[in-house]
Amino acid sequence: MYIFVGCLFMFYVSVSSFFYKKSHLLIMLMLLEFMSVSVLLMLLNYLCGFNCDFSILIYFIIILVCEAVMGLVLLTLFVRCHGSDYFQTSSIFLC
Repeated sequence: MYIFVGCLFMFYVSVSSFFYKKSHLLIMLMLLEFMSVSVLLMLLNYLCGFNCDFSILIYFIIILVCEAVMGLVLLTLFVRCHGSDYFQTSSIFLC
């Protein structure tokens, strides 16, 4: 029970930080990964509590890896087009 509450607190902190820290793309991607890891821990806690099949975790981890790779690709393209990952100095439509 305490693990679930801790994961829920981690998720809440990451979501609130995501909405307040919108200046750098890298910080936003790290907060998205933090949200995903907290959801993964909540799912693991739920599956352990009910003795369910753990194959859904493999699919969820695959989705997390694909999300991380796409985020890094977008970060690389954004830095190559604009020179930094700072949102305030660049417009999305310039690239």
